[in-house]
Amino acid sequence: MALLINDLCVNCDVCEPVCPNKAIYQGETIYEIARERCTECVGHFDEPQCVAVCPVECIDVDSARPETREELELKYRGLISEEVPS
Repeated sequence: MALLINDLCVNCDVCEPVCPNKAIYQGETIYEIARERCTECVGHFDEPQCVAVCPVECIDVDSARPETREELELKYRGLISEEVPS
């Protein structure tokens, strides 16, 4: 599942720089996570780095959009293939 930042976010700026997929960005009022780029750090780390550094625990699993580990791995592979220069 992609992750979701809830309205407890205090815009502390610690989650965005640790995201290896550049899925976190400043939204209109709080940080947001681009679902199509979030792999929950599968392929990079053992745990989602944004969750690990969040001081207010405002990052939840988006249960409305379930994804299996295999789906997250496929998404990761697609993202890294975009980064490879042709």
